[in-house]
Amino acid sequence: MTRLTPKRRIRSSSAEEVKSAARGPFISRKLETFNVLSGEGLELIERNADTILKETGMEFHGDPEILDIFREAGCDVQGTRVRFEPGFCRSTIQATAPRQFTQHARNEANSVQLGGNATVLCPSWGPPFVHDLDRGRRYASYADFTELVKLHHSLPWLHHSGGVVCEPVDLPANKRHLDMLYAHIRFSDRAFMGAFIGAERAGHAIEMAKILFGADYVAKNPVLYCVSNTNAPLVLDQNMSGALKTYARANQPVACTPWVLTGAMSPTTVAGTLAQILAEATACLALVQLINPGAPCLMGSFASTMSMQSGAPTFGTPEAGLMVLAAGQLARRLGVPLHTVGTLSASKLPDAQSQQEATWGLLMSMFAGANLINHATGWLEGGLVTSYEKTIIDHDLCGKVARFFDGIDLSENAQAMSAIALTGPGQHFLGSDHTRLNFMSALFRPLTPDNNSFEQWQAEGGKDAAMRANAIWKKQLDRYEDPGLDPAIDEALKDYIAKVKASMPDVNYF
Repeated sequence: MTRLTPKRRIRSSSAEEVKSAARGPFISRKLETFNVLSGEGLELIERNADTILKETGMEFHGDPEILDIFREAGCDVQGTRVRFEPGFCRSTIQATAPRQFTQHARNEANSVQLGGNATVLCPSWGPPFVHDLDRGRRYASYADFTELVKLHHSLPWLHHSGGVVCEPVDLPANKRHLDMLYAHIRFSDRAFMGAFIGAERAGHAIEMAKILFGADYVAKNPVLYCVSNTNAPLVLDQNMSGALKTYARANQPVACTPWVLTGAMSPTTVAGTLAQILAEATACLALVQLINPGAPCLMGSFASTMSMQSGAPTFGTPEAGLMVLAAGQLARRLGVPLHTVGTLSASKLPDAQSQQEATWGLLMSMFAGANLINHATGWLEGGLVTSYEKTIIDHDLCGKVARFFDGIDLSENAQAMSAIALTGPGQHFLGSDHTRLNFMSALFRPLTPDNNSFEQWQAEGGKDAAMRANAIWKKQLDRYEDPGLDPAIDEALKDYIAKVKASMPDVNYF
């Protein structure tokens, strides 16, 4: 048998690999979803959700119009509490909600499918802090925000620019959404999220989208994305309902998403939490369809656990995995796409804990058949921090799951029968024509791991994964390619933002 004596292993530049990696606009999953509930189990959860909506009901705070909408639809409205007859929400949703739709990007090649076997990966959302190995943990600024938008734009295994990739606390709290929207539009040509908190901010996002795409186009096509979170248990406040109404009337997608930690915001048990999630989600989805029948919407689920010792949020747990897998089944039975979350972690650094929790969370969401996964990169410290290094490490994970869910290629080339015949017993394939033709594409190549010998690793500085990721994100930003923007549109956006800002005083509460 011929044996190879390996010399120094040659590694191509990680930055070059990122730049040259093939990228699709979204993942088209070829593997089946993983089901954890039988048909009888799903029916039980659905009955329990109906019981919650009928006997306990759900409260809608601060928005009399929503109460009138439910009242006119025949629901039992007492004060701010609405009770629903069994089956009402489900039948309302299934009558008109689309099973699949496209969110359009200004670069049509980056438009994303939401529904079916498609999965869209989005970066971290919402942290007020950022962290990298050089500058440490700090309050996020607008400079950090634009830097992250550029970084995400350069990463091939992300599909979406996202929303509040960090909270730029150096800008007035009541106006910063305008600057964040502008950064997504100006520095990326991928699809992006709108402003979520309140009808006014949602309206600003829609007006900016009209400047970018044209009013007629926005009226007919989804170009924004809204997440409307419930205040579990069983409350939707006016900030979330105001955004929900505004986007639904504009025919823009709304992901109706209960945000729960078991034992605090929902029962400690998986089955109890699932019934509450389904009740909250279907009540809000029914509201979307009552406002605008046929408006695009998604069932959302952000369900995790808490430490029964300290009360702190915990992630990457078996119970969280079961909840998202079951949520996927419930969404498919309901007939709407699923929105959920990915690489969540309570770790303070991009370490072993962060990646164990991140890997578990992203894989469970993928096997759940999630159609949009928020927080697919960068999320640390229970959502308080966006990490530059974890963004890169998580991005590797995104690439791995994309390759895994592409399944096994059974083409004639992949079967490699001629290569086996030509190489023969006891030989190696390194010099074969088949290897030369396929070595760039046959195997997924992650960016951050070091697969060299101990001696070579030590000679190159003995760097761990976070240190290697630190070098990669810097190179990626150096290689960022500005997608450009029509100067007339750019000027119109800036004029609109200036007018809105001038119409109100600065407010700083965070």
